[in-house]
Amino acid sequence: MLERPDLSDEKIIACLHDKYALPVVQLTFLPIGADPNSSVYRVVAADDMVYFVKLRRGAFDEMAVTLPKWLSDQGIKQIIPPLATTTGRLWADLENFKVILYPFIEGHDGFAVALSDDNWRDFGAALKRLHTASIPPSLGSRIQPETYPPQGRESVKRSLALAEHDNFDDPVAIKLAAFLKTKRTEILDLVARAERLALILQARTPEFVVCHSDVHAGNILIDRAGVLHIVDWDNPIWAPKERDLMFVGGGQGFMGHTASEEETLFYQSYGQTQIDPVALAYYRYERIVQDIAIYCEQLLLTSEGGDDREQSFGYLVSNFLPNQVLEITYQSDQTVGIW
Repeated sequence: MLERPDLSDEKIIACLHDKYALPVVQLTFLPIGADPNSSVYRVVAADDMVYFVKLRRGAFDEMAVTLPKWLSDQGIKQIIPPLATTTGRLWADLENFKVILYPFIEGHDGFAVALSDDNWRDFGAALKRLHTASIPPSLGSRIQPETYPPQGRESVKRSLALAEHDNFDDPVAIKLAAFLKTKRTEILDLVARAERLALILQARTPEFVVCHSDVHAGNILIDRAGVLHIVDWDNPIWAPKERDLMFVGGGQGFMGHTASEEETLFYQSYGQTQIDPVALAYYRYERIVQDIAIYCEQLLLTSEGGDDREQSFGYLVSNFLPNQVLEITYQSDQTVGIW
């Protein structure tokens, strides 16, 4: 988020002191990230130790902290585990926010720096360990399974109808409505493709593995030593492995390598595996549909967000730019003739 949440620094500092016994001497809001429900801060403690604080508003899945902590404890070094409160919980409550504390890792995400060849191989190794992890039943039973839900696709259809028939006062909403009108046919085709592929997958019983679900470039952190970390575990899910593998070679913001190079390096350490073209195409289409749904709901149904609104509009439009994710998704679709 570019905009600070409606929560005073004093309350955050008090929460960190009370719940984590952390004496804070400096709290700095970081205007980064695209999730309107998450805000992050850099914290300096009295002993000069530096921490990263995430505030999560709205729906909160306990697995967002419990799973990465467990995976880190199994020795997956690419995962930064959350720190516990004085009572052993992995988060604290503060009004309508969840407060999560991490060690601060100096570095840049995959949108800002190109992953090295070794980073891509480490990425493959980390996801292989995730996808083959023997999750204990007490943990696995609390991870949501994939159902290929239609809510995002239905939301996009409603937003297209709003853009056609409603009048808007907000400048960003006006721009978005005009853009949706120009892309209406293309967006409906996206939705239709995702719907058809979802029906095929629902009729199958594919093997599910635990997936991060959102390993785009912004959730890959490269520290100052060049070490790769996978962050932001908000929505872990039991799903076909293609739920995560769609990001490799999928035009998801990574720099420095072609799609083919990304795949070659990644699979050197992930290992040879059979990719289901239906699942891969579904997740790539559905990812774009979900982006459109989220940003349209934010920009057409509310006037909230300040500077975040213009940023969200830019993110939505970027899907449709040449050589970006939509074009790559069409080019990589190997399901022609399956429908």
